[in-house]
Amino acid sequence: MSAPRLNDPQSEIASALALCRRAFIGVGLFSGMINILMLTGSLYMLELYDRVLPSRSIPTLLGLSFIVLVLYGFQAGLDMVRARIMLRVGVALDEALGLRVYDAIIRLPLKASAGGAGLQPLRDLDQLRAFLSGSGPSALFDLPWMPLYLGLCFVFHFWLGITALLGTIGLVGLTLMMEFKTRGPIRQSAEFGQLRNALAESARRNAEVLRAMGMGRRMAALWSDANRNYLDSLARAGDASGDVGAISKVARMALQSAVLGVGAYLVIQQDATAGVMIAASILASRGLAPVDLAIANWKGFVGARQSRERLDNLLRLLPKEREPMELPKPSVMFSVDAVSVVPPGGTQAVVHDVTFALKSGQALGVIGPSASGKSCLARALVGVWQPLRGKVRLDRAALEQLAPEVRGRHIGYLPQDVELLDGTVAENISRFATDPNPADIVAAAKAAGVHDLILFLPDGYETRVGENGAAISAGQRQRIGLARALYGNPFLVVLDEPNSNLDSDGEQALTEAILNVRARGGVLVVIAHRPSALAGVDQVLVMGAGRVVACGPKDEVLGKVLRQPVAPLDSIASNARTGIGNPNRWSTRHGRISGK
Repeated sequence: MSAPRLNDPQSEIASALALCRRAFIGVGLFSGMINILMLTGSLYMLELYDRVLPSRSIPTLLGLSFIVLVLYGFQAGLDMVRARIMLRVGVALDEALGLRVYDAIIRLPLKASAGGAGLQPLRDLDQLRAFLSGSGPSALFDLPWMPLYLGLCFVFHFWLGITALLGTIGLVGLTLMMEFKTRGPIRQSAEFGQLRNALAESARRNAEVLRAMGMGRRMAALWSDANRNYLDSLARAGDASGDVGAISKVARMALQSAVLGVGAYLVIQQDATAGVMIAASILASRGLAPVDLAIANWKGFVGARQSRERLDNLLRLLPKEREPMELPKPSVMFSVDAVSVVPPGGTQAVVHDVTFALKSGQALGVIGPSASGKSCLARALVGVWQPLRGKVRLDRAALEQLAPEVRGRHIGYLPQDVELLDGTVAENISRFATDPNPADIVAAAKAAGVHDLILFLPDGYETRVGENGAAISAGQRQRIGLARALYGNPFLVVLDEPNSNLDSDGEQALTEAILNVRARGGVLVVIAHRPSALAGVDQVLVMGAGRVVACGPKDEVLGKVLRQPVAPLDSIASNARTGIGNPNRWSTRHGRISGK
Protein backbone atom coordinates (compact mmCIF):
# COMPACT_ATOMS: atom_id res chain seq x y z
CA MET A 1 0.00 0.00 0.00
CA SER A 2 1.41 3.30 -1.01
CA ALA A 3 1.54 6.20 1.37
CA PRO A 4 -1.16 8.85 0.89
CA ARG A 5 0.10 11.82 -1.03
CA LEU A 6 0.38 15.18 0.65
CA ASN A 7 -2.17 16.65 -1.73
CA ASP A 8 -4.68 13.81 -1.19
CA PRO A 9 -7.92 15.69 -0.47
CA GLN A 10 -9.13 12.81 1.70
CA SER A 11 -6.06 12.80 3.94
CA GLU A 12 -6.82 14.56 7.21
CA ILE A 13 -3.17 14.18 8.20
CA ALA A 14 -2.11 16.05 5.08
CA SER A 15 -4.64 18.77 5.92
CA ALA A 16 -3.31 19.02 9.47
CA LEU A 17 0.27 19.25 8.21
CA ALA A 18 -0.80 21.86 5.66
CA LEU A 19 -1.82 24.09 8.56
CA CYS A 20 1.85 24.01 9.59
CA ARG A 21 3.03 25.14 6.15
CA ARG A 22 4.54 28.36 7.48
CA ALA A 23 6.42 26.43 10.12
CA PHE A 24 7.84 24.10 7.48
CA ILE A 25 8.85 27.06 5.32
CA GLY A 26 10.59 28.56 8.34
CA VAL A 27 12.37 25.30 9.08
CA GLY A 28 13.47 25.14 5.44
CA LEU A 29 14.91 28.66 5.60
CA PHE A 30 16.67 27.91 8.88
CA SER A 31 18.04 24.70 7.38
CA GLY A 32 19.45 26.64 4.45
CA MET A 33 21.16 29.15 6.76
CA ILE A 34 22.45 26.33 8.97
CA ASN A 35 23.92 24.48 6.01
CA ILE A 36 25.60 27.65 4.75
CA LEU A 37 27.01 28.27 8.23
CA MET A 38 28.31 24.70 8.29
CA LEU A 39 30.81 25.77 5.64
CA THR A 40 32.51 27.75 8.42
CA GLY A 41 34.80 24.93 9.52
CA SER A 42 35.96 24.12 6.00
CA LEU A 43 36.64 27.73 5.08
CA TYR A 44 38.39 28.33 8.41
CA MET A 45 40.66 25.38 7.73
CA LEU A 46 41.31 26.62 4.19
CA GLU A 47 42.28 30.09 5.44
CA LEU A 48 44.53 28.69 8.19
CA TYR A 49 46.53 26.54 5.79
CA ASP A 50 46.65 28.94 2.85
CA ARG A 51 46.77 32.35 4.55
CA VAL A 52 47.62 32.25 8.27
CA LEU A 53 50.41 29.67 8.29
CA PRO A 54 52.32 31.08 5.28
CA SER A 55 52.05 34.67 6.63
CA ARG A 56 52.52 33.73 10.32
CA SER A 57 50.09 36.57 11.12
CA ILE A 58 48.68 36.41 14.67
CA PRO A 59 46.17 39.27 14.11
CA THR A 60 44.77 37.43 11.09
CA LEU A 61 44.47 34.26 13.16
CA LEU A 62 42.67 36.10 15.97
CA GLY A 63 40.34 37.91 13.56
CA LEU A 64 39.41 34.73 11.73
CA SER A 65 38.90 32.85 15.01
CA PHE A 66 36.58 35.56 16.33
CA ILE A 67 34.49 35.51 13.15
CA VAL A 68 34.30 31.71 13.29
CA LEU A 69 33.10 31.77 16.92
CA VAL A 70 30.34 34.25 16.06
CA LEU A 71 29.24 32.14 13.10
CA TYR A 72 29.19 28.99 15.23
CA GLY A 73 27.04 30.84 17.77
CA PHE A 74 24.53 31.76 15.06
CA GLN A 75 24.52 28.16 13.86
CA ALA A 76 23.78 26.83 17.35
CA GLY A 77 20.96 29.33 17.81
CA LEU A 78 19.36 28.48 14.47
CA ASP A 79 19.68 24.76 15.22
CA MET A 80 17.89 25.19 18.56
CA VAL A 81 15.12 27.25 16.97
CA ARG A 82 14.67 24.65 14.22
CA ALA A 83 14.39 21.83 16.77
CA ARG A 84 11.83 23.79 18.80
CA ILE A 85 9.74 24.54 15.73
CA MET A 86 9.63 20.85 14.75
CA LEU A 87 8.72 19.91 18.31
CA ARG A 88 5.75 22.28 18.15
CA VAL A 89 4.77 20.96 14.73
CA GLY A 90 4.48 17.51 16.31
CA VAL A 91 2.39 18.92 19.16
CA ALA A 92 0.19 20.83 16.69
CA LEU A 93 -0.42 17.64 14.70
CA ASP A 94 -1.44 15.82 17.88
CA GLU A 95 -3.77 18.66 18.89
CA ALA A 96 -5.36 18.73 15.43
CA LEU A 97 -5.92 14.97 15.22
CA GLY A 98 -6.05 13.78 18.83
CA LEU A 99 -9.82 14.04 19.25
CA ARG A 100 -10.45 12.61 15.78
CA VAL A 101 -8.26 9.59 16.52
CA TYR A 102 -9.93 9.11 19.91
CA ASP A 103 -13.35 9.33 18.26
CA ALA A 104 -12.28 6.82 15.61
CA ILE A 105 -11.07 4.38 18.30
CA ILE A 106 -14.49 4.56 19.97
CA ARG A 107 -16.42 4.22 16.71
CA LEU A 108 -14.27 1.53 15.07
CA PRO A 109 -15.74 -1.47 16.97
CA LEU A 110 -19.22 -0.24 15.99
CA LYS A 111 -18.32 0.09 12.30
CA ALA A 112 -16.06 -2.85 11.55
CA SER A 113 -14.11 -5.58 13.23
CA ALA A 114 -11.26 -3.91 15.11
CA GLY A 115 -9.03 -6.94 14.57
CA GLY A 116 -7.19 -6.39 17.85
CA ALA A 117 -6.18 -2.86 16.89
CA GLY A 118 -7.23 -1.53 20.30
CA LEU A 119 -5.25 1.61 21.08
CA GLN A 120 -2.93 1.21 18.08
CA PRO A 121 -4.23 4.42 16.43
CA LEU A 122 -3.11 6.42 19.47
CA ARG A 123 0.30 4.75 19.33
CA ASP A 124 0.46 5.60 15.62
CA LEU A 125 -0.28 9.24 16.38
CA ASP A 126 2.42 9.19 19.10
CA GLN A 127 4.92 7.76 16.62
CA LEU A 128 4.12 10.45 14.06
CA ARG A 129 4.53 13.18 16.67
CA ALA A 130 7.77 11.66 17.98
CA PHE A 131 9.22 11.44 14.46
CA LEU A 132 8.34 15.04 13.66
CA SER A 133 9.84 16.18 16.97
CA GLY A 134 13.07 14.20 16.53
CA SER A 135 16.15 14.53 14.35
CA GLY A 136 14.71 12.63 11.36
CA PRO A 137 13.05 15.65 9.68
CA SER A 138 16.27 17.64 10.09
CA ALA A 139 18.03 15.13 7.86
CA LEU A 140 15.27 15.45 5.26
CA PHE A 141 15.59 19.25 5.28
CA ASP A 142 19.39 18.99 4.99
CA LEU A 143 19.42 16.51 2.10
CA PRO A 144 18.62 19.14 -0.60
CA TRP A 145 21.82 20.99 0.37
CA MET A 146 24.10 18.10 -0.53
CA PRO A 147 24.71 19.49 -4.07
CA LEU A 148 26.13 22.66 -2.46
CA TYR A 149 28.92 20.70 -0.77
CA LEU A 150 29.54 18.54 -3.83
CA GLY A 151 29.62 21.64 -6.02
CA LEU A 152 32.25 23.26 -3.81
CA CYS A 153 34.34 20.10 -4.07
CA PHE A 154 34.15 20.42 -7.85
CA VAL A 155 35.13 24.09 -7.52
CA PHE A 156 38.25 23.05 -5.60
CA HIS A 157 39.13 20.39 -8.20
CA PHE A 158 37.32 18.14 -10.65
CA TRP A 159 38.70 14.90 -9.20
CA LEU A 160 37.84 15.92 -5.67
CA GLY A 161 34.25 16.47 -6.82
CA ILE A 162 34.15 13.11 -8.63
CA THR A 163 35.41 11.31 -5.51
CA ALA A 164 32.76 12.97 -3.32
CA LEU A 165 30.03 12.26 -5.92
CA LEU A 166 30.87 8.55 -6.10
CA GLY A 167 30.76 8.32 -2.32
CA THR A 168 27.39 10.05 -2.28
CA ILE A 169 25.96 7.61 -4.83
CA GLY A 170 27.17 4.71 -2.69
CA LEU A 171 25.51 6.05 0.44
CA VAL A 172 22.26 6.73 -1.41
CA GLY A 173 22.36 3.09 -2.55
CA LEU A 174 22.72 2.03 1.09
CA THR A 175 19.69 4.14 1.96
CA LEU A 176 17.59 2.37 -0.69
CA MET A 177 18.85 -0.96 0.63
CA MET A 178 17.68 0.11 4.09
CA GLU A 179 14.20 0.84 2.69
CA PHE A 180 13.79 -2.62 1.17
CA LYS A 181 15.25 -4.51 4.14
CA THR A 182 13.29 -2.77 6.91
CA ARG A 183 9.84 -2.14 5.41
CA GLY A 184 8.56 -5.70 5.85
CA PRO A 185 9.93 -6.39 9.36
CA ILE A 186 8.68 -3.05 10.70
CA ARG A 187 5.19 -3.70 9.31
CA GLN A 188 5.21 -7.19 10.80
CA SER A 189 6.36 -5.88 14.17
CA ALA A 190 3.36 -3.53 14.25
CA GLU A 191 0.97 -6.41 13.47
CA PHE A 192 2.52 -8.75 16.03
CA GLY A 193 2.56 -5.91 18.54
CA GLN A 194 -1.20 -5.44 18.09
CA LEU A 195 -1.79 -9.15 18.60
CA ARG A 196 0.45 -9.25 21.68
CA ASN A 197 -1.31 -6.26 23.26
CA ALA A 198 -4.75 -7.66 22.45
CA LEU A 199 -3.89 -10.98 24.14
CA ALA A 200 -2.54 -9.19 27.21
CA GLU A 201 -5.63 -6.96 27.48
CA SER A 202 -7.96 -9.92 27.05
CA ALA A 203 -6.14 -11.85 29.79
CA ARG A 204 -6.25 -8.84 32.10
CA ARG A 205 -9.99 -8.39 31.62
CA ASN A 206 -10.62 -12.09 32.26
CA ALA A 207 -8.16 -12.57 35.10
CA GLU A 208 -10.77 -14.22 37.35
CA VAL A 209 -11.65 -16.85 34.75
CA LEU A 210 -8.00 -17.59 33.99
CA ARG A 211 -7.21 -18.00 37.67
CA ALA A 212 -10.26 -20.04 38.60
CA MET A 213 -10.04 -22.51 35.72
CA GLY A 214 -6.27 -22.81 35.47
CA MET A 215 -6.01 -21.20 32.05
CA GLY A 216 -3.17 -18.86 33.00
CA ARG A 217 -0.30 -20.92 31.62
CA ARG A 218 -2.06 -21.62 28.33
CA MET A 219 -2.84 -17.95 27.79
CA ALA A 220 0.72 -17.11 28.82
CA ALA A 221 1.99 -19.53 26.17
CA LEU A 222 -0.14 -17.83 23.51
CA TRP A 223 1.11 -14.43 24.60
CA SER A 224 4.69 -15.71 24.65
CA ASP A 225 4.40 -16.93 21.04
CA ALA A 226 3.01 -13.57 19.93
CA ASN A 227 5.71 -11.75 21.89
CA ARG A 228 8.43 -13.92 20.36
CA ASN A 229 7.17 -13.11 16.85
CA TYR A 230 7.08 -9.43 17.78
CA LEU A 231 10.65 -9.49 19.11
CA ASP A 232 11.86 -11.49 16.09
CA SER A 233 10.44 -8.92 13.67
CA LEU A 234 11.94 -6.11 15.74
CA ALA A 235 15.29 -7.89 15.73
CA ARG A 236 15.20 -8.33 11.93
CA ALA A 237 14.42 -4.65 11.46
CA GLY A 238 17.08 -3.69 13.98
CA ASP A 239 19.67 -5.96 12.38
CA ALA A 240 19.03 -4.50 8.95
CA SER A 241 19.15 -0.97 10.29
CA GLY A 242 22.27 -1.65 12.33
CA ASP A 243 24.10 -3.37 9.47
CA VAL A 244 23.43 -0.62 6.98
CA GLY A 245 24.15 2.04 9.62
CA ALA A 246 27.54 0.52 10.43
CA ILE A 247 28.43 0.20 6.76
CA SER A 248 27.38 3.79 6.06
CA LYS A 249 29.45 5.10 8.97
CA VAL A 250 32.55 3.28 7.76
CA ALA A 251 31.82 4.33 4.15
CA ARG A 252 31.61 7.97 5.22
CA MET A 253 34.97 7.79 7.01
CA ALA A 254 36.48 5.92 4.06
CA LEU A 255 35.21 8.61 1.70
CA GLN A 256 36.76 11.32 3.85
CA SER A 257 40.08 9.44 3.72
CA ALA A 258 39.69 8.96 -0.04
CA VAL A 259 39.21 12.70 -0.53
CA LEU A 260 42.31 13.30 1.59
CA GLY A 261 44.24 10.79 -0.50
CA VAL A 262 43.13 12.34 -3.80
CA GLY A 263 43.85 15.79 -2.36
CA ALA A 264 47.33 14.72 -1.28
CA TYR A 265 48.02 13.41 -4.78
CA LEU A 266 46.87 16.74 -6.24
CA VAL A 267 49.08 18.65 -3.79
CA ILE A 268 52.05 16.54 -4.80
CA GLN A 269 51.25 17.28 -8.43
CA GLN A 270 50.92 20.96 -7.43
CA ASP A 271 47.33 21.04 -8.67
CA ALA A 272 45.95 21.98 -5.24
CA THR A 273 47.05 23.43 -1.94
CA ALA A 274 47.08 21.75 1.47
CA GLY A 275 44.20 23.96 2.55
CA VAL A 276 42.11 22.79 -0.38
CA MET A 277 42.89 19.16 0.49
CA ILE A 278 41.73 19.57 4.12
CA ALA A 279 38.72 21.72 3.25
CA ALA A 280 37.52 19.30 0.56
CA SER A 281 37.76 16.42 3.02
CA ILE A 282 35.61 18.28 5.55
CA LEU A 283 33.12 19.35 2.88
CA ALA A 284 32.70 15.79 1.61
CA SER A 285 32.12 14.52 5.14
CA ARG A 286 29.63 17.29 5.87
CA GLY A 287 27.80 16.76 2.58
CA LEU A 288 27.20 13.10 3.44
CA ALA A 289 26.15 13.80 7.03
CA PRO A 290 22.40 14.13 6.13
CA VAL A 291 22.52 10.74 4.39
CA ASP A 292 24.21 9.23 7.42
CA LEU A 293 21.60 10.83 9.71
CA ALA A 294 18.76 9.66 7.46
CA ILE A 295 20.05 6.09 7.61
CA ALA A 296 20.29 6.31 11.40
CA ASN A 297 16.64 7.50 11.54
CA TRP A 298 15.33 5.32 8.73
CA LYS A 299 13.62 2.84 11.05
CA GLY A 300 11.70 5.67 12.65
CA PHE A 301 10.89 7.13 9.24
CA VAL A 302 9.46 3.84 7.96
CA GLY A 303 7.50 3.37 11.19
CA ALA A 304 6.10 6.90 10.96
CA ARG A 305 5.15 6.39 7.32
CA GLN A 306 3.31 3.16 8.12
CA SER A 307 1.62 4.85 11.09
CA ARG A 308 0.44 7.57 8.75
CA GLU A 309 -0.92 5.01 6.29
CA ARG A 310 -2.88 3.25 9.05
CA LEU A 311 -4.23 6.52 10.44
CA ASP A 312 -5.21 7.77 6.99
CA ASN A 313 -7.06 4.53 6.30
CA LEU A 314 -8.78 4.67 9.69
CA LEU A 315 -9.87 8.30 9.34
CA ARG A 316 -11.05 7.66 5.80
CA LEU A 317 -13.09 4.68 7.02
CA LEU A 318 -14.61 6.79 9.80
CA PRO A 319 -15.05 10.32 8.43
CA LYS A 320 -15.90 13.15 10.76
CA GLU A 321 -19.58 13.06 11.63
CA ARG A 322 -21.62 16.01 10.50
CA GLU A 323 -23.80 17.90 12.94
CA PRO A 324 -27.41 17.73 11.74
CA MET A 325 -29.92 20.39 12.65
CA GLU A 326 -31.37 19.78 16.10
CA LEU A 327 -34.96 18.52 15.98
CA PRO A 328 -37.71 18.82 18.61
CA LYS A 329 -37.65 16.37 21.48
CA PRO A 330 -39.46 13.13 20.48
CA SER A 331 -42.69 12.51 22.38
CA VAL A 332 -45.13 10.63 20.16
CA MET A 333 -43.85 7.45 18.53
CA PHE A 334 -40.94 5.05 18.13
CA SER A 335 -40.96 2.93 14.99
CA VAL A 336 -38.79 0.28 13.34
CA ASP A 337 -39.26 -0.10 9.57
CA ALA A 338 -38.03 -3.38 8.01
CA VAL A 339 -34.68 -3.27 9.81
CA SER A 340 -31.96 -5.81 8.97
CA VAL A 341 -28.70 -5.88 10.90
CA VAL A 342 -25.21 -7.17 10.10
CA PRO A 343 -22.70 -7.15 13.00
CA PRO A 344 -19.54 -5.05 12.45
CA GLY A 345 -17.09 -7.04 10.36
CA GLY A 346 -19.75 -9.65 9.52
CA THR A 347 -21.07 -10.66 6.12
CA GLN A 348 -24.47 -12.12 6.97
CA ALA A 349 -27.49 -10.46 8.52
CA VAL A 350 -28.47 -11.72 11.98
CA VAL A 351 -31.68 -9.64 12.12
CA HIS A 352 -34.05 -9.71 9.15
CA ASP A 353 -36.79 -7.22 8.30
CA VAL A 354 -38.00 -6.42 11.81
CA THR A 355 -40.94 -4.01 11.87
CA PHE A 356 -42.97 -2.65 14.78
CA ALA A 357 -44.17 0.67 16.21
CA LEU A 358 -44.74 1.88 19.76
CA LYS A 359 -46.74 4.89 20.82
CA SER A 360 -46.03 7.06 23.83
CA GLY A 361 -46.62 5.09 27.03
CA GLN A 362 -46.19 1.63 25.47
CA ALA A 363 -43.57 -0.98 26.37
CA LEU A 364 -42.45 -3.92 24.25
CA GLY A 365 -40.89 -7.12 25.54
CA VAL A 366 -38.62 -8.97 23.07
CA ILE A 367 -38.21 -12.69 23.72
CA GLY A 368 -36.75 -15.63 21.87
CA PRO A 369 -34.09 -18.34 22.19
CA SER A 370 -30.39 -17.62 22.40
CA ALA A 371 -28.77 -16.37 19.17
CA SER A 372 -32.14 -15.28 17.79
CA GLY A 373 -30.84 -11.71 17.26
CA LYS A 374 -32.38 -9.96 20.27
CA SER A 375 -29.25 -8.14 21.50
CA CYS A 376 -28.25 -7.28 17.93
CA LEU A 377 -31.67 -5.73 17.43
CA ALA A 378 -31.24 -3.76 20.69
CA ARG A 379 -27.96 -2.28 19.43
CA ALA A 380 -29.65 -1.17 16.22
CA LEU A 381 -32.57 0.38 18.14
CA VAL A 382 -30.27 2.76 20.04
CA GLY A 383 -28.02 3.60 17.09
CA VAL A 384 -24.98 1.60 18.22
CA TRP A 385 -25.05 -0.43 14.99
CA GLN A 386 -26.22 0.99 11.68
CA PRO A 387 -28.90 -1.17 10.02
CA LEU A 388 -28.02 -2.79 6.73
CA ARG A 389 -31.52 -1.94 5.55
CA GLY A 390 -34.49 -0.16 7.04
CA LYS A 391 -34.83 2.74 9.45
CA VAL A 392 -35.20 3.25 13.18
CA ARG A 393 -37.23 6.40 13.85
CA LEU A 394 -38.07 8.69 16.73
CA ASP A 395 -41.20 10.67 15.83
CA ARG A 396 -40.60 9.75 12.16
CA ALA A 397 -37.03 11.13 12.23
CA ALA A 398 -34.40 8.48 11.46
CA LEU A 399 -31.73 8.13 14.13
CA GLU A 400 -29.00 9.26 11.74
CA GLN A 401 -30.80 12.61 11.43
CA LEU A 402 -29.85 13.29 15.05
CA ALA A 403 -26.32 14.10 16.20
CA PRO A 404 -25.02 11.42 18.62
CA GLU A 405 -24.88 13.84 21.55
CA VAL A 406 -28.42 15.06 20.88
CA ARG A 407 -29.71 11.54 20.24
CA GLY A 408 -28.18 10.38 23.51
CA ARG A 409 -30.37 12.79 25.47
CA HIS A 410 -33.46 11.03 24.10
CA ILE A 411 -32.26 7.45 24.59
CA GLY A 412 -31.52 5.34 27.65
CA TYR A 413 -29.69 2.05 27.13
CA LEU A 414 -28.81 -0.77 29.50
CA PRO A 415 -26.61 -3.29 27.61
CA GLN A 416 -26.54 -6.98 28.42
CA ASP A 417 -23.00 -6.72 29.79
CA VAL A 418 -23.09 -3.66 32.02
CA GLU A 419 -19.80 -1.80 32.29
CA LEU A 420 -19.34 1.37 34.29
CA LEU A 421 -16.59 3.89 33.66
CA ASP A 422 -13.90 4.61 36.24
CA GLY A 423 -15.45 7.43 38.24
CA THR A 424 -17.97 8.05 40.98
CA VAL A 425 -21.47 6.59 41.14
CA ALA A 426 -22.90 10.08 40.54
CA GLU A 427 -20.68 10.61 37.48
CA ASN A 428 -21.77 7.30 35.98
CA ILE A 429 -25.46 7.95 36.57
CA SER A 430 -25.21 11.46 35.08
CA ARG A 431 -23.32 10.06 32.06
CA PHE A 432 -20.34 12.21 33.08
CA ALA A 433 -22.24 15.43 32.41
CA THR A 434 -20.13 18.57 32.82
CA ASP A 435 -22.34 20.25 35.43
CA PRO A 436 -25.15 17.84 36.36
CA ASN A 437 -28.06 18.74 38.61
CA PRO A 438 -27.82 16.59 41.79
CA ALA A 439 -31.61 16.44 41.92
CA ASP A 440 -31.67 14.76 38.49
CA ILE A 441 -29.08 12.19 39.62
CA VAL A 442 -31.08 11.32 42.73
CA ALA A 443 -34.30 11.20 40.71
CA ALA A 444 -32.77 8.69 38.27
CA ALA A 445 -31.45 6.59 41.17
CA LYS A 446 -34.87 6.58 42.82
CA ALA A 447 -36.55 5.69 39.52
CA ALA A 448 -34.23 2.67 39.31
CA GLY A 449 -34.85 1.81 42.97
CA VAL A 450 -31.15 2.10 43.78
CA HIS A 451 -31.07 5.30 45.87
CA ASP A 452 -31.07 3.54 49.26
CA LEU A 453 -28.49 1.03 48.06
CA ILE A 454 -26.17 3.86 46.98
CA LEU A 455 -26.47 5.55 50.38
CA PHE A 456 -25.06 2.39 52.01
CA LEU A 457 -21.92 2.51 49.84
CA PRO A 458 -18.76 3.77 51.61
CA ASP A 459 -18.98 7.28 50.14
CA GLY A 460 -22.54 7.24 48.87
CA TYR A 461 -22.88 8.88 45.48
CA GLU A 462 -19.18 9.84 45.60
CA THR A 463 -18.06 6.21 45.81
CA ARG A 464 -15.65 5.39 43.00
CA VAL A 465 -16.76 2.29 41.12
CA GLY A 466 -13.30 1.40 39.78
CA GLU A 467 -12.40 0.27 36.28
CA ASN A 468 -15.40 -1.51 34.70
CA GLY A 469 -17.22 -1.12 38.03
CA ALA A 470 -14.95 -3.68 39.67
CA ALA A 471 -15.40 -2.12 43.14
CA ILE A 472 -19.10 -2.99 43.32
CA SER A 473 -21.14 -6.15 42.78
CA ALA A 474 -22.73 -7.24 39.52
CA GLY A 475 -26.21 -6.53 40.86
CA GLN A 476 -25.18 -3.04 41.97
CA ARG A 477 -23.61 -2.39 38.56
CA GLN A 478 -26.81 -3.43 36.83
CA ARG A 479 -29.02 -1.21 38.98
CA ILE A 480 -26.68 1.77 38.65
CA GLY A 481 -26.62 1.10 34.91
CA LEU A 482 -30.42 1.20 34.95
CA ALA A 483 -30.30 4.56 36.74
CA ARG A 484 -27.90 5.80 34.06
CA ALA A 485 -30.36 4.67 31.37
CA LEU A 486 -33.19 6.56 33.10
CA TYR A 487 -31.19 9.75 33.74
CA GLY A 488 -32.74 12.81 32.12
CA ASN A 489 -36.10 11.06 31.44
CA PRO A 490 -35.25 9.88 27.89
CA PHE A 491 -38.15 9.17 25.55
CA LEU A 492 -36.80 5.77 24.45
CA VAL A 493 -35.40 3.29 26.98
CA VAL A 494 -33.94 -0.03 25.77
CA LEU A 495 -33.07 -2.61 28.43
CA ASP A 496 -31.17 -5.76 27.41
CA GLU A 497 -31.52 -8.52 30.03
CA PRO A 498 -32.10 -5.92 32.78
CA ASN A 499 -32.82 -8.50 35.50
CA SER A 500 -30.04 -11.01 34.86
CA ASN A 501 -28.26 -10.07 38.12
CA LEU A 502 -31.21 -8.83 40.18
CA ASP A 503 -32.82 -10.32 43.27
CA SER A 504 -36.55 -10.14 43.97
CA ASP A 505 -36.30 -6.57 45.31
CA GLY A 506 -34.36 -5.53 42.24
CA GLU A 507 -36.91 -7.11 39.93
CA GLN A 508 -39.71 -5.28 41.73
CA ALA A 509 -37.78 -2.01 41.33
CA LEU A 510 -37.28 -2.81 37.63
CA THR A 511 -41.02 -3.33 37.12
CA GLU A 512 -41.77 -0.04 38.88
CA ALA A 513 -39.19 1.74 36.73
CA ILE A 514 -40.80 0.38 33.55
CA LEU A 515 -44.26 1.49 34.73
CA ASN A 516 -42.91 4.94 35.65
CA VAL A 517 -41.41 5.42 32.18
CA ARG A 518 -44.72 4.47 30.62
CA ALA A 519 -46.61 6.78 32.98
CA ARG A 520 -44.53 9.80 31.95
CA GLY A 521 -45.10 9.06 28.27
CA GLY A 522 -41.87 7.28 27.40
CA VAL A 523 -41.37 4.17 25.29
CA LEU A 524 -39.57 1.02 26.45
CA VAL A 525 -38.09 -2.05 24.77
CA VAL A 526 -37.11 -4.85 27.14
CA ILE A 527 -35.02 -7.79 25.92
CA ALA A 528 -35.78 -10.66 28.30
CA HIS A 529 -35.37 -14.34 29.06
CA ARG A 530 -37.06 -14.31 32.46
CA PRO A 531 -40.82 -13.60 32.43
CA SER A 532 -40.51 -11.34 35.48
CA ALA A 533 -38.89 -8.68 33.27
CA LEU A 534 -42.08 -8.54 31.23
CA ALA A 535 -44.37 -7.66 34.13
CA GLY A 536 -44.50 -3.99 33.14
CA VAL A 537 -44.82 -4.34 29.35
CA ASP A 538 -48.01 -4.45 27.31
CA GLN A 539 -46.61 -5.68 23.98
CA VAL A 540 -44.43 -8.71 23.18
CA LEU A 541 -42.33 -9.52 20.12
CA VAL A 542 -41.04 -13.04 19.63
CA MET A 543 -37.90 -13.58 17.55
CA GLY A 544 -36.54 -16.72 15.98
CA ALA A 545 -33.50 -17.07 13.72
CA GLY A 546 -33.34 -13.27 13.46
CA ARG A 547 -36.92 -12.87 12.28
CA VAL A 548 -40.17 -11.76 13.88
CA VAL A 549 -42.24 -14.83 14.73
CA ALA A 550 -45.05 -13.09 16.57
CA CYS A 551 -45.84 -9.57 17.73
CA GLY A 552 -48.80 -8.11 19.54
CA PRO A 553 -50.47 -7.68 22.95
CA LYS A 554 -48.59 -9.48 25.71
CA ASP A 555 -51.30 -11.85 26.91
CA GLU A 556 -52.22 -12.89 23.39
CA VAL A 557 -48.65 -13.53 22.22
CA LEU A 558 -47.45 -15.27 25.41
CA GLY A 559 -50.55 -17.42 25.40
CA LYS A 560 -49.60 -18.74 21.97
CA VAL A 561 -45.87 -19.04 22.59
CA LEU A 562 -45.99 -20.76 25.98
CA ARG A 563 -48.71 -23.29 25.15
CA GLN A 564 -48.23 -24.30 21.52
CA PRO A 565 -45.43 -26.23 19.78
CA VAL A 566 -43.36 -24.26 17.34
CA ALA A 567 -41.71 -25.28 14.10
CA PRO A 568 -38.08 -26.47 13.80
CA LEU A 569 -35.26 -24.39 12.34
CA ASP A 570 -35.49 -25.86 8.86
CA SER A 571 -39.12 -24.88 8.75
CA ILE A 572 -38.16 -21.33 9.78
CA ALA A 573 -35.89 -21.12 6.77
CA SER A 574 -38.86 -21.73 4.49
CA ASN A 575 -41.47 -19.87 6.50
CA ALA A 576 -40.02 -17.47 9.08
CA ARG A 577 -43.44 -16.56 10.41
CA THR A 578 -44.23 -20.06 11.73
CA GLY A 579 -41.27 -20.97 13.95
CA ILE A 580 -39.12 -19.72 16.79
CA GLY A 581 -35.97 -21.77 16.38
CA ASN A 582 -36.54 -24.89 18.53
CA PRO A 583 -38.63 -27.96 17.66
CA ASN A 584 -39.81 -28.36 21.26
CA ARG A 585 -42.16 -26.33 23.39
CA TRP A 586 -41.40 -23.15 25.26
CA SER A 587 -41.59 -23.30 29.04
CA THR A 588 -41.04 -21.14 32.09
CA ARG A 589 -39.05 -23.66 34.07
CA HIS A 590 -36.67 -22.00 36.53
CA GLY A 591 -38.38 -18.69 35.81
CA ARG A 592 -36.91 -18.34 32.31
CA ILE A 593 -38.47 -18.29 28.88
CA SER A 594 -36.52 -20.94 27.01
CA GLY A 595 -36.83 -23.91 24.70
CA LYS A 596 -36.92 -27.27 26.45
